[in-house]
Amino acid sequence: MKKPIRPIPKFDWFIPIDGDGSHIGTEVAERPPTFDYLREVVQAAERNGFYSMLIPTRFANGLFDERAPLSETWTMVTALAAVTSKIRFLIAVRPGFINTGLFSQMASTLSQISNGRIDLNVVPGGIKGEFEKMGENIDHDTRYERAEEFIAALRKLWESPESIDFKGEHIRLNNVHCSPGPLNDIQFYLGGASPAALKLAGSQSDVYLGWISKLDEVRKHLERARKSFSDFGRNPSFGLRTHIIMRNVEEDAWAEASELLSQASNSVKKQRTSLVSGTTMVGAAEQAREFEDYKVDTHLWNGISTVRVNCGSALVGNPEQIANELLLYWKLGIDEFILSGYPHLEECDRIADDLIPRVHELIESERRKS
Repeated sequence: MKKPIRPIPKFDWFIPIDGDGSHIGTEVAERPPTFDYLREVVQAAERNGFYSMLIPTRFANGLFDERAPLSETWTMVTALAAVTSKIRFLIAVRPGFINTGLFSQMASTLSQISNGRIDLNVVPGGIKGEFEKMGENIDHDTRYERAEEFIAALRKLWESPESIDFKGEHIRLNNVHCSPGPLNDIQFYLGGASPAALKLAGSQSDVYLGWISKLDEVRKHLERARKSFSDFGRNPSFGLRTHIIMRNVEEDAWAEASELLSQASNSVKKQRTSLVSGTTMVGAAEQAREFEDYKVDTHLWNGISTVRVNCGSALVGNPEQIANELLLYWKLGIDEFILSGYPHLEECDRIADDLIPRVHELIESERRKS
């Protein structure tokens, strides 16, 4: 009996709200995160046929000096949705900072504006000290409990325009309605590596997101995630987040990786080190593990973690090498790849032209064998 044929994966790109350039970790970005620049990035991704754009959520700059210019997520994505027509937006949100009833209206309105092109990446966790700066004092596991209520309340509000009550430990709504609701179903993406994160993903996520790591580590992590989905009687879908550093010749790609960090500021490095030290976020600590020359595996490099919060690893190599790496992750069960590269405008074209077609060819070859 033949195995079920897995679909071709989706490919997404990234909106660099911290700023952009050929060098990262400097005091300020070579390209500030202005609307005009981010519009160029998003329109390039739409022109190149990417499925969606991940836009992160930040309280401080996470790639350059923490006080460097930063674009606010919801305002920026609303403006970008208005100047595009096809590409989707995967919007990172943090439960607890906006009233859930009000947020249901905000998301519904943006769904209407964008003709249904939005999904939500719910982010319960955060960088060490980040929540406290905003007056929020809540422990790790409680954040995930609150996020579960946040998703449940939104789904209930979006079922119909009728008023509802919602009585949770953290979220309470009294005779609240949302009209009009979203134009179509909004998908929930969730990540995290802790037991609390995996439980929430298994019970609530439409897509479970992970950061790239060594193939065997991703395999083990997906096994844990599948177990969580199974415990709740649900079928999983998996996404993987990675940077790409790609040149026609492998040696040039590794040279580019070195150049990317060549102007990084020691003060920025210290800022990022202080955020990871002692963190309760399992995934963040994993991304920042130390390796000789930052080489995690043959084509996996985590030098970006020295200057960037959260995902700090990249696949490095020529197009054929990286395509073969992505094929291996697809074979593990990855259904969606969220890619990025510096600078995002030029690398969007390079990856669309030289990498994604190769991945499609490799996967089609695998499917013919099934």
